[in-house]
Amino acid sequence: MNPLRSLILAAAGNETIRRVVATAPVSRDVVRRFVAGESTAKAVAVATRLVADGLTVTLDYLGEDTTDATLAERTVQAYLELLAALHDEGLAERAEVSVKLSAVGQALDESMALDNASRICAAADTHGTTVTLDMEDHTTTDSTLRVLAELRATWPWVGAVLQSYLRRTLDDCTRLATSGSRVRLCKGAYAEPPEVAFDSAHEVDLSYVRCANALLSGDGFPMFATHDPRLIRIIGERAAFYGRKPGSFEFQMLYGIRSDEQRRLAQLGHTMRVYVPYGGEWYGYLMRRLAERPANTAFFLRALATRG
Repeated sequence: MNPLRSLILAAAGNETIRRVVATAPVSRDVVRRFVAGESTAKAVAVATRLVADGLTVTLDYLGEDTTDATLAERTVQAYLELLAALHDEGLAERAEVSVKLSAVGQALDESMALDNASRICAAADTHGTTVTLDMEDHTTTDSTLRVLAELRATWPWVGAVLQSYLRRTLDDCTRLATSGSRVRLCKGAYAEPPEVAFDSAHEVDLSYVRCANALLSGDGFPMFATHDPRLIRIIGERAAFYGRKPGSFEFQMLYGIRSDEQRRLAQLGHTMRVYVPYGGEWYGYLMRRLAERPANTAFFLRALATRG
């Protein structure tokens, strides 16, 4: 793993560094590039603007590793409020939600996470939209896929996320590439041991392409989360090879990154979904974004130097 990436991911779990970053005057300004805001109203306002630009959206209420049932319930209530707001603003057909099971009680009890996720899925169904389950570090993969299977028994449209840096992911892609299945493929952004994850960028990219082929050749709906121009080009080529037309798969990118490319892909007729996080628990999210791309780290450090 890249030493800078390892350092940043270690900082994500360091409480002292978290306090320094969270209280730095510049931090809030920098975070606005990547986070829609802390309230439902601000998140919906950003979604409205993106949809007006021809994009689609998935909204993530930030929070993870919840070890308190009260906090898990607070997260569920935030999603119920968000889903109602998306419906009321006429955004439900263009905006869905992404949910981390760890934020709704997975660490406490898998059945609690299933129950809470079911409440969110039921509300999404009522309001005419969908839910995707985010994937976290490898220790939660099997649990998340078990919950996914339970949810899909009632709501077949529930989306999965698979990470190409895990050695197991090609098999998971092949198994999940079935009719009606929605699968988001990303590279992965957690620190993982080499026995379960590829430890070089080249290997992760090769795995991404292998997994993309598995998803494109299957009967499901692939969702490709990447900002890498080379991978975007390869996905386009492989989609054409498998007879996939725009609309039979989608691209996804993070809010605040490569906005011009997002609009370009949408203008070409592709479904281009923007992953929009919001809420007060932004620190862990920001650290993973910095770890993913050195350009993000440079942006943050320049801001600290010029405005701190």
